[in-house]
Formats: sequence, structure tokens, C-alpha cells
Amino acid sequence: MKKRADIKSILTNTALFIVISVVLLGCAAVGTPDGGPYDDTPPKVVGSSPKLEETNVKNKTVRIDFDEYIKLENASEKVIISPPQKEQPEIQVNGKDIQIKLIDSLQPNTTYTIDFSDGIVDNNEGNPLGDFCFSFSTGSQLDTMEVSGYVLNAADLEPIKGIQVGLYSNLADSAFTTQQFQRVSRTDGSGHFVIRGIKPGKYRIYALNDMDQSFSYSQRSETMAWSDSIIVPSSTEAFREDTIWNEDKITIDTILTVEYTRFLPDNIVLRAFTATPNIQYLAKSDRNTHEKIELQFAIPVDSMPVIKGLNFNEKDAYIVEHTARYDTITLWMKDTTIYYNDTLRFSLQYLATDTNGLLTDHIDTLSLTPKRSRARIVQDEQKRAKDEAEKFEKDLKRLERNGDSIGIARLMLPKTKFLPIEHTSSTMALNDVYTLSFKEPVTFLSDTAVKVLKLEDSIWVKIPFEIEQDSLLIRDYKIYAEWRPEETYKILIDSASVVGLYGLHNDALEHEIRFAPLDTYSTFTVNVANPKSSYLIELLDNKGDITRRGRIKEGKVDFFFLIPGKYYVRLIDDVNMNNKWDTGEYAEKRQPEDVYYINKVFDLKQDWYHETEMWNVLATPLNKQKPEAITKQKADKKRTITNKNKEREEKMAKQMAEQEKMKQERKEKRENRKKK
Repeated sequence: MKKRADIKSILTNTALFIVISVVLLGCAAVGTPDGGPYDDTPPKVVGSSPKLEETNVKNKTVRIDFDEYIKLENASEKVIISPPQKEQPEIQVNGKDIQIKLIDSLQPNTTYTIDFSDGIVDNNEGNPLGDFCFSFSTGSQLDTMEVSGYVLNAADLEPIKGIQVGLYSNLADSAFTTQQFQRVSRTDGSGHFVIRGIKPGKYRIYALNDMDQSFSYSQRSETMAWSDSIIVPSSTEAFREDTIWNEDKITIDTILTVEYTRFLPDNIVLRAFTATPNIQYLAKSDRNTHEKIELQFAIPVDSMPVIKGLNFNEKDAYIVEHTARYDTITLWMKDTTIYYNDTLRFSLQYLATDTNGLLTDHIDTLSLTPKRSRARIVQDEQKRAKDEAEKFEKDLKRLERNGDSIGIARLMLPKTKFLPIEHTSSTMALNDVYTLSFKEPVTFLSDTAVKVLKLEDSIWVKIPFEIEQDSLLIRDYKIYAEWRPEETYKILIDSASVVGLYGLHNDALEHEIRFAPLDTYSTFTVNVANPKSSYLIELLDNKGDITRRGRIKEGKVDFFFLIPGKYYVRLIDDVNMNNKWDTGEYAEKRQPEDVYYINKVFDLKQDWYHETEMWNVLATPLNKQKPEAITKQKADKKRTITNKNKEREEKMAKQMAEQEKMKQERKEKRENRKKK
């Protein structure tokens, strides 16, 4: 029995030794991933019905076969069929094939294109087939012409993604509003489009954010664009250089000259815009609080609507605050006996658009109630007062127990609610305007309420100034004085010298402001070649927001007292001289006002003068003008082959190098021990 136990022990120990050896050897050896090599080749088309570029096709179902299992990603975004289909086609992926069933009847003698972009990928690794377009013809000839270009937002040259671009052989302006596109495409993330399968001939080209899927311009709220030029597709033989890189992706292996067919025009630029609404109506009427009524109209007007109170006397009942052209109006009710009413009823007479599209007198009857009734407000105020009283008693007892006389004194101070005042920041540029903004209209502003002081030899000295109420934003008051660089000023407002419309008084205000030295600013001049008096230059910050604006004079615009930093330059051809960009109007064949950018950033330093080179606004194509740093719509990320086999090889090579290094280190340690 003992011998058998010894044998069992020997076998157990031997097995354990083998396991440990295998583990140790496994730790030292390079591991080979299971499953064999990765698939790093894109899917290939191995057949189709009908055949690619087949003619005289009658069947409405298209099947495309591949050499491996595939997926179709973002079909609604990637796939576009031309001519456009009124009924949405049925698209199905079945293992190694894609099936497209067209619902619309096939048009005779027409080339059909099914553009998949890069949406077809293999099932396992996601390797893209590439920009794949399947075509066939219902006639005896396949049309192969193409045109391409870009669609940009006319206001800021931002690329527009996903907008349709279409062609008409009917050159009449009415085609865009009465017929659907004959050929169609869709833009990618850089605003680029390609329209394929075009017959030779003459065409009009349009872009359209087709909200109702009619493939035509049917409502003014649709973003659209058109080219004034007639498009004549053509082709020419051309050459391009293709670069083959070495494996290090840094050095060039070969540069090949490749012949290809170039389809023209390939540089079309469409500037898209949304037309100004032309239907006037009362878009919004709110009474969020008892004392304030807000009215908003669909489009600007030139006069104030006529208001007639139905359960109150409107005469001298409110103060009006409005935008320049009365599209937004705020009524600040003055009398508590009026605005304490939970319901205010009044009529509003203004010019509205009738069923014939004409502006005629129209009267709306409004009945507005606030979000909270007066009874609820009183109830909430009583509860708050009760809560505050209980808290006061609780805090007072705690302070008395602790013998905190200072805390008790502070607690006893009356709690006063003041009229809120906002003002300009403490650090100002010389061209800034100091502004006081009140939360509600002011009924009383004492002539002596505001004082402006200047620090001279450590003494505050009164200086003359002017205060002016904004003509539109009636709650804003601007203070003008002879501000000087490197000087410190103080704005003083006595307490209780300003009274708000609803009885609140101001707290005392003491605000110190300082103007930076002249050598902390930058000066910047923009020079423009072939200038027009209508050119308006805008300086933009690193977010693309406007910081300064200036009208061109004698071919240039000077900007003084700029805070150092990074700026971008935009130009608007302000044709109607209203100091802003204006949209277009298709019915009048009026394009939106032109916009241009200098495609660079200007890094302005303090105490530094910079002048641009003479800027030719037409020298750079529009789609390449807007600086990348302030372009919000980025180009789609180009899909590439996964190349995991190469990644695995590099990883294994790295592991081998590390193991060789460890082996060498162990060898050196053994030799050192022998020497010792």
C-alpha cells in the first residue's frame, strides 16, 4: 500500500511540475491570438441583378451580391436614389446581399443611380466598400455625366450637411416650385455633393431642405439656394498625382501620375438661406406675471398696434418697450388696480395677412391670465412671511442662548428689498459705453442721483457727464464722460434716489471703473481691394461671435482699442446699407447678400499695430474661405480599412523586442554574478 501511495505521490508531483512549467513557458512565449488573421479587406461586389450599368432594365427590384456578410449603416443618411422617389424604396440587407425595391414606376429612357456613399461595410470589422454607386438605365443608353460642388450657409459660409441638391432641364423659374427634381444628390459633412447619371444638356441647379418630401420648393420655411448660371455638364481627360507612402507613413515610396475623366463643372457653390416670413400674424402673447404683457409678431412692422382695453381703461395704463420695428412689444402695466386683475381682456388691431396674401386690418381679442393667480400669490407671500417669522424666532433664541449680541444686532436689522441694478464691468475699453440696467422701468431718476468722480492725486473729483435713456430698451441708461486711459473713475448713486415702476427703491451704488493704458490695446487695419461703399467689415472672436463692426472708407477699416487676442475677419456686402446681413427672395430672384472671410487668424498683441495685405475677396473659392477654427460643421470622418493585422504584427514585434531585452538583461546579471 505504501508503494502504491509513493507512486501516486510521484505522479501527482510530476503533473504539478508539468503544469507549472507550461505556465512559466507560456508567460515567456509570445502569444498568438486565436481565430487566425483579421479580415482587413473591404467587401467586393461579385454579382448583381440587373448587372452594373445594364441598359433596357424593366425590373423594379435591384439585388447586389457581395463576397462576404455586409451591413448597411445609416441608410437614411447615406443612400440616395436618383431620379428622386416619391414613395420610399424598401431596402433590405440579407447576409451577403442588398435588395432595393423601387415602389415608383420606372421612367422610360432614364438612368437610375443608387448612391450608397461609404455606408456599405463588412459585417465583422466594419471595413468600408468606399464611395459606391450602382447605376442602370431603362433605355438603350447609360448617362454618365456628373456635376459637383458645395452648399454653404449664405449668412456665414458654414457647410450645410444633408441638404438635397437637384437639377431641372426645364429652365423656367417656375420649375422649382411646380415640378420635382429630375436628378438629385445630398451633401456630406463638408457641404460637398455629386449629382450623377446626367444626360448632356442645359440645367438649372438648386439646393433644398425638403421638409415635405415633395422634391420642390413648396414653403418659405424651407432652406434653399439656386445658381443664376445655367449648368452645362461636360467631361475632359485629366491627370492627377497619387502618392504611395512607405510603411512609416512619413516617407514617400512612389508618386504615380494617373489619368482619369474629370466631370465639369466641379466647383459649383450654392449659398443657402431661409426666406423672411411674409405672413403677418400674432405669433405669441404671454402674461407670465401680473404686471407684464409680452406680444410677438411673425414679421416686423412699421407701427405700433392699436390696443383697446375691454375690462380696463387702456389710457395711460402701461409703459411700452419694443424692438426697432415692433415685432416684439412689452407692456409694463402701471396701475395696481388694473394688473391685480387675474384676467386682462383687450383687443389688438394691426395689419395681418389675409387669405389672398394681402395686409389688411385685423383685430385679435385677447384674454390673458398670469401663471399664478393673485390669491395664490397672496397665499404664497403669507406662507413665506410665516416661515421667515418662525426662522427669525428660532435664530433669535439660538443667539440669545449663545450670548451673541453682535449676531442679535444684525438679525434685528430691517430686511429691505431693493430695485436690482446691473452695470458695466469694472475694466473698460475706451470705446465702451457705461450702462446702468434696471430690472423694471424707472418712474423717478433724480437729476442729482448719479455722480461721476475721477481719482486725481488720491482725491475723488466730480467731473461732468451726460446720462441718456435708451430709446428702445427703456430700462437702460447710458453714461457718457471724457474717459481717459490709465485713469480711475467712480460711479455713485444715492440710495432711494431711483424708484422703479412697482415701488422698489435702489440701494446705494458705488462702482469703481478703470481704463487700461493705451499700450495695452491693439490697432488693426483691414485693407480691401476693389472696395465698395456697401462693404461692412466684422471682427470675430474665437467662437465666431462679432466683437466689432466697421464701414469701409477709402478701401480700409481701422479698429482701435482692441483687447489683444485672436480675431477673424468677415465682410458683408451690405447692399441696402442697413448694417446687417439680409437674406434672399426667390420670387424676386434676389440672392442673399454676399459674405466673405479671410482664411487666417490674426493674433493681435498689446501695443501693436497690424495691417492686412490687400484683400481680394474673390481670390479664394467660397468653400475654402471660412477658417477651420470657427467652422462648426466639421467634415465627415473618412472611413478607413481597420488594418488590424498590421496592428497585431506591430504588437507582436514589440513583445518580441521586450522579451529579447529581458533575456539580455538576465544574461548580463548571470555574467556579473560569475565575475563576482
